[in-house]
Amino acid sequence: MLYNKKYDVIVIGSGHAGCEACLASARMGLKTLLLTLNLDSVAFLACNPSIGGTAKSQLVCEIDALGGEMGVNTDKATIQRRMLNSSKGPAVQSIRVQADKITYHSYMKEALEKQENLYIKQAEAAEILTKKGIICGVKTVQGEVYECSVTIVCTGVYLNSKIIIGDFIKNAGPNGFESATRLTKSISKLGHEIFRFKTGTPVRIHGDTVDFSVLEKQPGEDDIQTFSFITKKAPKNIAMCYLTHTNEITHNIIRENLDRSPLYGGIIQGCGPRYCPSIETKIVRFSDKNSHQLFLEPEAMSTKEIYVQGLSTSLPIDVQEQMVHSVKGLEKCHIMRDAYAIEYDCINSLQLFPTLESKKVPGLFFAGQVNGTSGYEEAGAQGLMAGINASLKLQGKDQIVLARNQAYIGVLIDDLVTKGTNEPYRMMTSRAEYRLILRQDNADLRLTEIGNRIGLVNRDRYKLFKNREKEIQTTFELLDEKITDKKALSLLLKECGETELKTGATFRDLIKRSQVRFKDIVKHFGVFDNISNISLIFVETEIKYEGYLRRQDAQIAQLEKQEKMELPSDLDYCCIKGLRRESQQKLNDIKPLNIGQASRISGVSPADISVLVVYMKAFYSRR
Repeated sequence: MLYNKKYDVIVIGSGHAGCEACLASARMGLKTLLLTLNLDSVAFLACNPSIGGTAKSQLVCEIDALGGEMGVNTDKATIQRRMLNSSKGPAVQSIRVQADKITYHSYMKEALEKQENLYIKQAEAAEILTKKGIICGVKTVQGEVYECSVTIVCTGVYLNSKIIIGDFIKNAGPNGFESATRLTKSISKLGHEIFRFKTGTPVRIHGDTVDFSVLEKQPGEDDIQTFSFITKKAPKNIAMCYLTHTNEITHNIIRENLDRSPLYGGIIQGCGPRYCPSIETKIVRFSDKNSHQLFLEPEAMSTKEIYVQGLSTSLPIDVQEQMVHSVKGLEKCHIMRDAYAIEYDCINSLQLFPTLESKKVPGLFFAGQVNGTSGYEEAGAQGLMAGINASLKLQGKDQIVLARNQAYIGVLIDDLVTKGTNEPYRMMTSRAEYRLILRQDNADLRLTEIGNRIGLVNRDRYKLFKNREKEIQTTFELLDEKITDKKALSLLLKECGETELKTGATFRDLIKRSQVRFKDIVKHFGVFDNISNISLIFVETEIKYEGYLRRQDAQIAQLEKQEKMELPSDLDYCCIKGLRRESQQKLNDIKPLNIGQASRISGVSPADISVLVVYMKAFYSRR
């Protein structure tokens, strides 16, 4: 057995969770080792070559605001960007970026290699080592032992992963990378319940064999927010995406071959994502629909490969050929990579504290898809928080648990450790009850102070943040100025379809009107010319939705009262009379930290919470 250097933190896995975790701990001054199966898979975009989207862009902006890397890296690798739900309210508007997957990997690997305190090693972790029940190191398949005080498991979909295409099964990770075959046994031996989940990916086709002339163009947008608040120059849209649809011929091909589908034939045992189903699941579940949208998205600027979003499948190769060639514009296309399903091991996230530390083993953290989530953004967010909390634990400082009213990250982690998941978890705006407050345009205002306090936000980034705060304050002050140019005012109101004003008005009065946007004011008046677009968007939202925001603030105040009533970790809920037996069992299993978390546990009723509140008030009065 070989013994090597001692590290403070060891991160297992170099996907999006692993990258954020190791960067966070290294930037917080801890000697960190990153173990990866393959250096070529660092931050690999294994499925869709895009980052962001509904609710996911909020996560990326929050990662950035706390001092993470995903937003910075995505902006540098952007080849197209759009704002989703732009016709709807600001609570659901979300940036979606097509990223060059090759340059994204290169930029992130470069960030890791340049990072002080961070050491990278290509090796497969075989066993997590403990001493007297506490983390002490990691052993590789080659017998090397790396000592550490904290381990963060970020294995993504690589644990005992299998690629499935029809009746063909291969032990492999995404894109043909190696799978991790030994670590599950160690994780299980340490007391963690193992689940089996499934996800999939569509075909990649050669761009020169697609008839783009018959497809609908999906261009990017220039005048929208970037992911990172420190990106100085917005990326240009240099790629085009296209829209096409499946048809009745496609659907018939799939229906006629469902008996050959590993999903319906029993070969696939893992539970798949409900909100990102395979094409065969769509055909079965939505049998009344005549077509489904397919988006053609370039994988990178240096390759002809095109990702066919919406056509995820595990059907045999000959069926894939038939159904792809039945689609308009793809009749003669050449498939470069076959679609496949992938099964993998993950843990029961209810066995984690809100810090993402294991309840079973002190010093062992889990982050990313190993916790049962799907998506790059959810993984990156968890990795960042695991890296932060692992570091704070070693530094003897209070760890950070973001509340549901502070961040989408708080919603994500609270859902995982309080409700758990029996399918790959995907973040959605509907999961966030305070989504109007948790917007992508104010992520830095919500979280950068936290990032600065723990040492992840550097001096230059913090200076930009303080300048933005001043800019916003200046904007609010300018809003109260009286409008003196009556001619420009009259023209603006006419263009916006608003009624003429009979009395004087301020810019604040104007922006309160439903049809008036800041861009209209900027067009007609020179007052806000030097204010950044993202600050104008923030101020406009704060004014137009101030009534709704006040209402959410009141709800948050009520929530905070519940969150402050802490529950002892050694409390035996079976001894509390009045609690239903199901609630007693679930409360004992999860051991919520406070009344707020207890109220969100599935199966715990409002009546149970009332009993618990009465009990705890009596409990604290006796102390």
